[in-house]
Amino acid sequence: MPKIRVLIVDDSVVIRRLLTDALSQDPDIQVVGSASNGRIALDRITQVNPDVITLDVEMPVLDGIETLRALRPKYPKLPVIMFSTLTEKGASATVKALMLGANDYVAKPANVGSVREGTERIRLELVPKIKALCRRSAPWLAQPAAGSRDRRPATGGRDVSVTNQPIEIVVIGVSTGGPNALARVIPEIPPGFPVPILIVQHMPKGFTQQLAERLTTISRIRVSEGRAGDALSPGQAWIAPGDFHMTVRRPGLKTFLHLNQDPPENSCRPAVDVMFRSVAQSYGGRALAVILTGMGVDGLRGCELIHERGGRVLVQDRATSVVWGMPGAVSMAGLAEPPLALDKISAEIKRLVSVQGRSAPVSGTPASSFSNKSSSFS
Repeated sequence: MPKIRVLIVDDSVVIRRLLTDALSQDPDIQVVGSASNGRIALDRITQVNPDVITLDVEMPVLDGIETLRALRPKYPKLPVIMFSTLTEKGASATVKALMLGANDYVAKPANVGSVREGTERIRLELVPKIKALCRRSAPWLAQPAAGSRDRRPATGGRDVSVTNQPIEIVVIGVSTGGPNALARVIPEIPPGFPVPILIVQHMPKGFTQQLAERLTTISRIRVSEGRAGDALSPGQAWIAPGDFHMTVRRPGLKTFLHLNQDPPENSCRPAVDVMFRSVAQSYGGRALAVILTGMGVDGLRGCELIHERGGRVLVQDRATSVVWGMPGAVSMAGLAEPPLALDKISAEIKRLVSVQGRSAPVSGTPASSFSNKSSSFS
């Protein structure tokens, strides 16, 4: 099998060398070139024909954002991994790049003890992402995670009965390719949407706040980074903050957010499974789970719990996913409706929330408040 061809774009000689050394250790990867700024990189693409590009955010002449803007119209399918600093400026630029079509990102190593440690950290984080984006070494696509129950019915349809209870909450799990996917789904949610929306996007601290702010600017509903004690209300969305698991508790009619720093699950914090598990406990069959593009299997066990309680599960299809790991695992376990293209997800969310009416209280709000809205939001 041919090696994965990588073009490294970074203005730092040290970083280019670090990346080259880290990637060259893998027998499946070949660094075919490098560039010190975006303008040179755009010329190199035609010369070296890379399978994937690592792109620095901050560069002279042509920075990462402008390089991405110039690159995407001509190379819409070429995987791009942003390489940024864990700073507020770096987070803002990276989130912007991801919403413009970059596929993933890796943070530059900071506070490492040696070049060797920095190289190893890059190798452990960057290599799996390169392979996932190039459809290599993706064991989670072959079968459900160990311990899960394969529920795929012979007919290819769902093999469980849905309770058809009114949906009181929408929960979304997403990872690789997530910001761009969310930028397609969330802006289609209308004002007056009668239930709250919770989102887990695998991102570090600082990045999730930037993502929430950018989604708010392009959406018709407010998107906030979750805070401990926030009371959920209809027509708003909350994103789990980086480095914190986000859960819900429902002591009465109202539902409140809780945050914790319990150990990572599926190597993630925040983890989709943690949030989905708490939603399944609090809402049972009144939850709608949505799994969008992402690497790994986070969300599989949470979807299983929501599915068992009669809730609904939607997944993005393989063709429109950057990586069909998370949605693929849920789909192949027989837990979801037939996979949907990304541009069909928001319409199906609205349909499922509206078609079942609002016969029950939603996060402490009387059902009568929404009696005239079930057929109006679109």
